[in-house]
Amino acid sequence: MTVKKDSEHINAALKVAYRYGSIDGAHYKMWVIDQMVRALCGDEETYQAWIREYEKADYEWDGGIKP
Repeated sequence: MTVKKDSEHINAALKVAYRYGSIDGAHYKMWVIDQMVRALCGDEETYQAWIREYEKADYEWDGGIKP
C-alpha cells in the first residue's frame, strides 16, 4: 500500500506524534498511531485501503480512543 509522501502529510503525522505521543495508555497510543496513518494516507479512500491491506494479515485495526 502506498501512502502520500509529501512533506505536508509527513509534517501532519509528526505534529500528532509531538502533541499526543507522550500520553499514557495503550488505547490513547493506538489513537495516535491511527491519526498518524490517516495523515500519511492523505484521504479517507487511501486510509481505508491501507486498513484493508493491514487486516489481510489476520490483524484487526484498532483506531484507539482520543485522549
